[in-house]
Amino acid sequence: MQNSEILEDKIMREIKDYFKDKITSSFNVITRTDKPYTMFSFSFIAYDYFNVIFNYDRGRFGCHLFIGDKRIPLKNTQKWYDKADMQVFYQELEQQLELRIPDKFLEYNGWK
Repeated sequence: MQNSEILEDKIMREIKDYFKDKITSSFNVITRTDKPYTMFSFSFIAYDYFNVIFNYDRGRFGCHLFIGDKRIPLKNTQKWYDKADMQVFYQELEQQLELRIPDKFLEYNGWK
């Protein structure tokens, strides 16, 4: 197994463990490479509402919402994987997603 696959699997498991039933699809690998550097992207549906793309590129990482043909970057304080507190990253991701979803939808599905 390549480094990118190992790290990708680890992050996917952590996202699934953190968000539980708020992840409403399987993960879909978009790109993956270890040469000339480690890089990968995968997508998933969060809250049955948003298509989220997670990107990792040479240690820097983050998420975007993919809406139509537009990518909307989600803000977070954790920029570099080797220095990141991933729990903070997942909390900030959850906050950024929930801020964009109507409260009635979250309440109806038991997510708020």
